[in-house]
Amino acid sequence: MLICGIDEAGRGPIAGPVTAGAVILSKEFPTGMLKDSKKLSPEVRDRAARIIREQSLAWSTGWAWPEEIDRLNIHRATLLAMIRAMRNLRLQPDLVLVDGRFIPPIQTACRAIVKGDDKIPSIMAASIIAKTERDRWMKRYALIESDYYFEKHKGYPTKQHREIIRKIGLSPIHRKSFRIDFS
Repeated sequence: MLICGIDEAGRGPIAGPVTAGAVILSKEFPTGMLKDSKKLSPEVRDRAARIIREQSLAWSTGWAWPEEIDRLNIHRATLLAMIRAMRNLRLQPDLVLVDGRFIPPIQTACRAIVKGDDKIPSIMAASIIAKTERDRWMKRYALIESDYYFEKHKGYPTKQHREIIRKIGLSPIHRKSFRIDFS
């Protein structure tokens, strides 16, 4: 039975896409290295992502862009990113396990698992893929809009990020539907 884990990265930022990772691990995959991506240092997370890309049976990402987030809302955009990640897999799983309380509307059998990124290796791997791919995208975009320092805060509403917005306004990748607290 092929089991796919799905998780997302980027629900909380005020800029950039939301990214979903989908991963199908082999029975032989070294799961001892896996954790929720938020619990790994960037260096360990990058190393784990490289191993996941090399040794998993299949992995993919799906993206929902700031305009879609603004139009649909972050919840629906996250589910859209998950659908896209599933479509991009080169193998079709028998079962999909999703971190959280909601599942995307897909044809494959699917189960939501609260705190799945702490319990299920394939969801942990998906968490790592989603986070590293999104962070990489934000670093690359920082080369286009260097005044915002996206390579540092990855779009999260840090004090520095909010100050920059206050001074120069929003960039094309800011989520215009998100309220920004300047206090």
